Formats: sequence, C-alpha cells, structure tokens
Amino acid sequence: MTALRTVKNIALCFVAVSLTAACEGNGNGSSTPTEVKTFHYSMRSSPGSLDPARVSTVSANVMVQTLYDSLYAYKYLQRPYELKPRLAAAMPEISDDGLTYTIRLKQGIRFADNRAFSNGRGREVVAEDFVYALKRHFDPDSRSVAAWIWQGRIVGLDEWKRNGADYDQPVKGLQAIDRYVLQIRLTRPYPQLVHNLAMGPSAAVPREAVEFYGREFSVNPVGSGPFRLISYDATEAVLVRNENFQREPVSLAEEGYDPITQGQYGLEVIDGRRAPFIDRLEISFIDEGSARWSSFTKGNEVQMAGVPAEQVYRVLESRDPVVLKPEYARKYHMSTEKEAGFVYTAFNMDFPETGYHPDPVRNERNRALRCAIMKARDWNARNDSWYGGLGEIFPGIIPSSVPEFDPELSRESVEYDPEGARALLAEYGWNAGNLPELVYSSQPGPTSRLFFEQFRGWLTNIGYPKEKIILKTYATFADLSKAWHNSEEQLLSLGWLLDYPDAESSLQLFYGPNRSPGSNSSNYSNPEYDRLYEATSVMQPSAERTALYRQMNRMVIDDCVVISGLSRVGIALWHKNVVALPDNNFVGGQFLQYVDVLDKAVGSAVR
Repeated sequence: MTALRTVKNIALCFVAVSLTAACEGNGNGSSTPTEVKTFHYSMRSSPGSLDPARVSTVSANVMVQTLYDSLYAYKYLQRPYELKPRLAAAMPEISDDGLTYTIRLKQGIRFADNRAFSNGRGREVVAEDFVYALKRHFDPDSRSVAAWIWQGRIVGLDEWKRNGADYDQPVKGLQAIDRYVLQIRLTRPYPQLVHNLAMGPSAAVPREAVEFYGREFSVNPVGSGPFRLISYDATEAVLVRNENFQREPVSLAEEGYDPITQGQYGLEVIDGRRAPFIDRLEISFIDEGSARWSSFTKGNEVQMAGVPAEQVYRVLESRDPVVLKPEYARKYHMSTEKEAGFVYTAFNMDFPETGYHPDPVRNERNRALRCAIMKARDWNARNDSWYGGLGEIFPGIIPSSVPEFDPELSRESVEYDPEGARALLAEYGWNAGNLPELVYSSQPGPTSRLFFEQFRGWLTNIGYPKEKIILKTYATFADLSKAWHNSEEQLLSLGWLLDYPDAESSLQLFYGPNRSPGSNSSNYSNPEYDRLYEATSVMQPSAERTALYRQMNRMVIDDCVVISGLSRVGIALWHKNVVALPDNNFVGGQFLQYVDVLDKAVGSAVR
C-alpha cells in the first residue's frame, strides 16, 4: 500500500499542472518536490454523493465540509461549542422581530479552479451563490434530501418550487442585496437558523458547475473549501490543498484552545499559520472497524482511527476513566468523545404490518407489538458487544449532550424485559402463527450480520419465529440510504448525530412534514407532536421550551415508534507525528483543515 501511494504521489506531481503548488509545499516555508505532506484518514463508508444538496450521512458531510464553505462554522477547539463566521464577515444582523437576517460576506474568497468556469479559474464567491444553493434544495431536479431544513421557513421559497423552480425568478425571502450581502426573511422566528447555515447542505455552490456537470456534479464537487478533489471511488477519495483557499492565520485563542485539556496534542505548532497545513488528504473508505484498526497499527497507512470494540480491553488500562496502556500511550495520541447523538432502531410507520393500520383495533395491536420488540432489546448487551461497554444508554431521543436532556425520565423503555414482552404479545393476541414478517435492512459485512443475529436472537427469545425475521442487505450504505429515504424499508438500525447543540435537531426526526424523503424516516405522524414541534420551533431556549421538548420525547416513547437509545463514546487514536484534535460532532469534517504532519526525525512541522 505504501509503494502504491508513493507511485501515486510521484505520478500526480508530473501529470497535473494544477498540483504544482501541492508538490512544492504549502506556502509556509521551502520544500522539495518529494516532500508532499500527506495525511491518511479513513471513514466507515463511501458517500453516495458529494453534492451539498444530497448530504445525508456523516461521511458525506465530512467530505462536503472539506470541499465547500458555509457561512458559519463551529470554533475548532471551543467546548461547549460556539459558532463563528466562516464565509460570513460577522455574525448576522437580526431584526427585532427575529424574521430578517442580514449577512455580510467576506470579500476576495474564490472557488477552486475548475474547468466549469469560463477560463478555468475559480471566480469570487458572492451572495448570489448562497441564494442559488438554497434554491437548489427546492428544485426537484436536485433530488435534495435536506429541503426539510428550510421547508415552510423562508418567505416565498416553497412557492418558488410550486411555480416551477425557475432560477431566474426571485424569492422574496432570499435575496442578494448586493454582491456581498445576503438577506433571509423568515415566515416565523427560527432560532436555529444560524446553526443551519453552518451545516454542509448550506454550502456555497456555483451555478456554472452544476450546469456544466449536470448529473455528474455529485462526483465533481466545486467548492471554496480548504481542499479540492482529484479522484474518488468506492474505496478512496484523494484531495489536495485548494490553492485558492486564502484565510486569516489560525488563532488558537480565538478557536477556544484550552492548554489544560488540549495541551498534550502539540496544537501550538499551528498557531499563527494559515490552514490547511497538509498538501494531500487521502481518505480510505473501510467498512470494518477491525480492518481500519489493522491499517492504523501498521504505522505507514491510516494515521488516525477509532478503537474497535474487540480491541478495547487490549488497548485500555482503564475504562473509567479511559486510560491507554503504556505501550499504546507511547505511540499514539488519544481523545475520547461522547457523540452528540445516538444509535437507534426505527420502525417505518408506512408499513401496515407493524406501523399505522386503517383498522383501529389492529393499529393498537401493532403498537403493542412494537412495544414488545422494544422490551426485547438488551441495551447492555449491545453496549458490551459493540461499544466496549462505554456507551451511555438513555430513554427516548434527547441525549445527554444537549441541555434539554431529562435525567429524571423513566428508564423503562430501555430496560431489558423479555417476560414483559411475552406478556404484552399474549395480551394483544400475537402468537407465532400471526406475527408478521420483520424485514431488517442493512449493508453487507460481518459486523452488520452480527448486529442482525443479535437482534434476531432477542426476538426469538420472546417467541418470534426465526424464519419471520429476515435480513435484507444492500451493496453499499449509499444504496441503503436511498432506500430508506424512499420509504422502502420496514425496520432500520440507524445512527444520528445532531446537527447543532439543541434537542430540536433530534425532535425534527419525528415531525410529520419531514417524512420521507426528509429526515423523518419513521414517517411518524402525530398531530399533537407536530403542533408542539411547530410551537417550540419559534421559541428561544427557556424552561417552557425544555418542558415541551420533554413532552414530545415522551410521546415518541409511548407510541413505541423507535427503539432508543445509546450514545457512543468514541476513542480516537492518532500517530504522535500528527497534530490534530478530531471531532465527530458539530465541528465534523472541518477539523481536517487544521491537521498537520510533523517530521518524526526532528519533531517539527514538515515545511
């Protein structure tokens, strides 16, 4: 693998004129053509699309955040998380009624050079690029999976779609006041808007590129982010430094650096320098955690990886607190992070076998069936088997990573109760003969298969016939994602990372109008839930809003629409010559622009 990468590096320096800068250093000092500073990263799955309008997975968001720019971002090191301007010149000016946001852009920011532009040279990013990017989500031809974020919120945008999605027609609430000023007018207050404008789907997109590449735009990204793509397939993406990416030098103080908790990572070396600090970013898509771990521990392939569950006891001296064994601590940096999200299993309520049924009696029997399946789930076993016993189990869909979490909420919905499950099935007349088939959808691979076998084992333990629990696999995660966005799957095991530090980000997963192909993959429809969601969506954080959030959480639990949940605790290791602090929560892929690689021999940044 090392030899192959060496060949790739040499070949790229000779055949791509636009890579000359990457082969000659990063503008922070002198370098020879052979000193291409490369960081080897890995992710579990290949993104199905690199189009910001099609971002629906963590891997896709990471890629988009390295290739594109949004108006706002999260400070790299600040905890709790805090927003900062990215392409915006400052935080927005907000009218007293909370309905009008005026955002001024930085000047002189350019898209990466690309043949989509008339002279091949990336032009300046302007306010109209954001108008165009948000309109695309409401253009049926874009096949956006993120329109739900702004649906019904921006004045005139939904009407623009109904009137034919003509890009030459203005939207009253979405205007470029001049070249560098964007104005957004809302139909009602929306406190999370600025958080939305930090997300991958909000990235600036040049109209020329979309029209030039057509359907191929999804694999030909053209952004203004720190990197640009030079090759991409199902196994690997190769990115190089975007020569047009010119930003102010990094200030660790402004990014929220804490020397007490973050001083061990060598981050001081990037202070005062301009990102990105590497010339080349190679991202391998490796589905199995054991395979990623094997690549990482070879020492000359992947340079950062999570610790798979089967290695936790071998790698850790202690799990509480998390401490590496000395032989690993000498070789690697480590950080631990509880995800701002959770893993869960969702029922698709569109399926009358287990979801909504026109017969009220059967509808109630289906609810009892879902509740019995919830009781059959052994969360402690799942935690020990797959998450090293480090995960945090909690009831419902509001995790402890957000302030609206309810520590007093009953834990009954996450307690393992096979006897209660069997009693509930009997009470509602379910037996081996009339229980419906359950189709569990997943991607291929041994880990996914073991997840399924564990799930099937729990259900057979409460009397479910083994032959009625069926595994359906897809060739790739992207194919699986497409199927559930089309409401084609009955039962889904998912992971959800919140988009911003507010429980609204998880509550919107069950808001009726967000049904497939939107974020409500369960296709849950509860008028009272929807009413409360709409009421809270215009409220600023308060005790009243928190109480309503918690009421909505109990509705989802009581309707047994989701088996939830567990927040994973990730352990990231990276080689000692890598300067980084990985983040899989709100910072996401943006942390990659701050990665540096040191010269092992001298212990300083390779120039």
